[in-house]
Amino acid sequence: MLNNYHSYTIFLPRQTNALKSGSDLMKTKPVKTLVIMKRLPAIIFVVICLSACHSKTDYEKIFNNPDLYCSTVHELNTIVMGNNFSPIVASRNYLYAAVAGYEVVAAGHPDKYISLAGQLHGLGALPKPPAGQKIDYEFSALLAYCKLGESVTFPAGSMKYYTDSLKNLATDHGMPSDILENSIAFSDTVASVVMNWSRHDNYLQTRGATEYEVKDSPGRWVPTPPAYSPAAEPHWREIRFLVIDSVNQFMPEPPYTFNVTDKNSPYYKEVKLSQNVVDSLTDEQAWIADFWDDNPFKLNVSGHLMFGTKKFSPPGHWMGIVGIAAMKSGADFNETVYAYAKTSIALFDAFIQCWNIKYTYNTLRPETAINKYIDPNWRPHLQTPPFPEYTCGHCTISAAASEALTSVFGDHFAYTDSTELEFGIKSRSFKSFRDAALETQYSRFYGGIHYNYSCVRSNEMGAKLGSLVVERLKMKK
Repeated sequence: MLNNYHSYTIFLPRQTNALKSGSDLMKTKPVKTLVIMKRLPAIIFVVICLSACHSKTDYEKIFNNPDLYCSTVHELNTIVMGNNFSPIVASRNYLYAAVAGYEVVAAGHPDKYISLAGQLHGLGALPKPPAGQKIDYEFSALLAYCKLGESVTFPAGSMKYYTDSLKNLATDHGMPSDILENSIAFSDTVASVVMNWSRHDNYLQTRGATEYEVKDSPGRWVPTPPAYSPAAEPHWREIRFLVIDSVNQFMPEPPYTFNVTDKNSPYYKEVKLSQNVVDSLTDEQAWIADFWDDNPFKLNVSGHLMFGTKKFSPPGHWMGIVGIAAMKSGADFNETVYAYAKTSIALFDAFIQCWNIKYTYNTLRPETAINKYIDPNWRPHLQTPPFPEYTCGHCTISAAASEALTSVFGDHFAYTDSTELEFGIKSRSFKSFRDAALETQYSRFYGGIHYNYSCVRSNEMGAKLGSLVVERLKMKK
């Protein structure tokens, strides 16, 4: 079911070492792009498997299949990765698609699922199915997911071939024309409402907001090598949140006071702790750091050659975990849709909350502190991402996602996370989702890109936010 490719793009060397990455790299003309196909596109793979097992008149069995929904989420994940969306923006990509798919399911199964209308800030009433019309709600949910996924990503038409394949799958397996038309129409109606809701979340306004002002003052964040990218999404805390009451609802204690002259100060001890752990990483610690790296665009530098390698971002990684949990638990189609929606909501609010903290304190990264005050040649195990250190985004969103998933599949849900296999990293097994979130906390410290105390506090904040999402959302009867 899992498909994808690795994309390697080679760029022209620059006259300066301050090469930009992320959105700026997209403006750089590539010399050569290498695309290595890892597996068949998801829809083709699923169509082949389903067609081999089913007749030409069993469209209901074809679409009432949670694996197909997981493949569709993975397809959007691939598009998000391929088009260089930052982890922060990626959480928005997954959110609106997941809500659209869920609202179709809730409309079709009101005896079990409850609409999110009135529960998520700004989301009004969703349309109800027209009386007397036969609708295949699973097929319709897939289409709604694709439509929203495409509307909040680019390029235009990025999921058209996939959507067309779903429609062909319906006709090839005997879906009557009236059900086909009704299902498409209902998905379009729901998608239109969710799309309009998405356009009022302040995202477009933040695209034209003022850039982050870099101030090279003691303790304040500055761009880091090798890309020296500008600060990512400094206005993300202005995005409309969903469940929380305020971006200040979950605020940790302030970061340690910057002090690199007193070797007994808490700050200096954290800096040295980061340096020492990277300099003495065990194989297990390096594996943990690499497994949770989730750098969507790593800039590799070899002499005068620079090229980027892509992987799923942190929220994309957790989308993969949702699919793994759904398949292992034997969740049906509707429960799978529900799990994706709930997790996406927790991830989205967690990013907003964390980014508020980041740009409240604007703390510098371990790499900067160590290079400037201790060892100019030191490098972290992982590539430092382009935004302030305190608090840790991956730790925060992972803890929030783990609470959402625990509420769906239960605590002590043991599973093996195979999401990184397609990027050449072997799988890891966990006793629970919270266990995975705790390992994520360690991973950013082992990677040398976050201070240990920051990771601990981030996990605590994320768990509190995730618990609030679980407590407030009423999605099932």
